[in-house]
Amino acid sequence: MSLLWHKFAIILKFNSFFMISIGNTIISDDIADKFFVCDLNKCKGACCIEGDLGAPLTEDELPIIENYYSKIKPYLSKEGQDVIEEKGLYILDSEGDYSTTTINDRECAFAIYDKGILKCGIEKAYLEGKISFQKPISCHLYPIRITKYDHYDALNYDRWHICNEACHHGRELGVPLYKFLKGPLTRKYGADWYEELTLKIERKD
Repeated sequence: MSLLWHKFAIILKFNSFFMISIGNTIISDDIADKFFVCDLNKCKGACCIEGDLGAPLTEDELPIIENYYSKIKPYLSKEGQDVIEEKGLYILDSEGDYSTTTINDRECAFAIYDKGILKCGIEKAYLEGKISFQKPISCHLYPIRITKYDHYDALNYDRWHICNEACHHGRELGVPLYKFLKGPLTRKYGADWYEELTLKIERKD
């Protein structure tokens, strides 16, 4: 599932007393304390269509998407293919950040409908073994957002009303956010980093 960026809603601050520091990362307490499990049957993949911009992209993801696009393209909608042909695979905004192109300034050009639920065409190509890139890390990590500073990354939980059902679902199942996102957190920072995060959260408890 890809993810549109409601950019003006994520001015990130560490207002909490408890924070975790691991290497060059600082993690907010919400990531340890909040419960979260995506419930696509309820939200229908709304994060692929809601927001001000497309899915945030890192600079090292740009050539990856460019190189794989010929294999990703068959999985996309006609509208997605057309807007990419017209505007390109990604845009650079006024603040110097890259994000995926959108259709009519709404859904991500890489989003596809699957039985009424928006999913990611990049991920579908990955799951079918066509490419080795799963999807943008910003999508994989959501609702964690990373703000990069000169000497460290700040990891915050991004609250968004469209994910209310995921919060309820997570509480019902008793799954904290950091456990739900074990895979993408490990993908981003490595298994040792994730193990240290788990240990520090458990010691806090």
